[in-house]
Amino acid sequence: MEAPRPTIARARALRRQLTPPEARLWAALRRKAHGLRFRRQHPVGPFVLDFYCAPARLAVEVDGLSHIAGDRPERDERRDAWLAREGIRVLRIAAVLVRDDLDTVIRTIEAWAGDPSMR
Repeated sequence: MEAPRPTIARARALRRQLTPPEARLWAALRRKAHGLRFRRQHPVGPFVLDFYCAPARLAVEVDGLSHIAGDRPERDERRDAWLAREGIRVLRIAAVLVRDDLDTVIRTIEAWAGDPSMR
């Protein structure tokens, strides 16, 4: 799916400034994800996905505390609904879980990527 030029530019900038949990998960996905290929900060339509596995049509979002404040939960819900209409499933992982239990995070991602019915 094509993304507008501003979204592509934003994705490029975000790749250079991953958060610590995103950087940790990226390193793990690159070495542990059993043959799954992920892209980091991947533009899709008007959005930039933290991580995207194209064959599984799976987006993995690392959510910090900002995702529970203000209007962010509603914005995330609208974003997830838009992605679902495009056939992309979204797995949201708490940043603290990436920090504290990376092995479980990787196993969960692998399960979702291998089974399209997982929600």
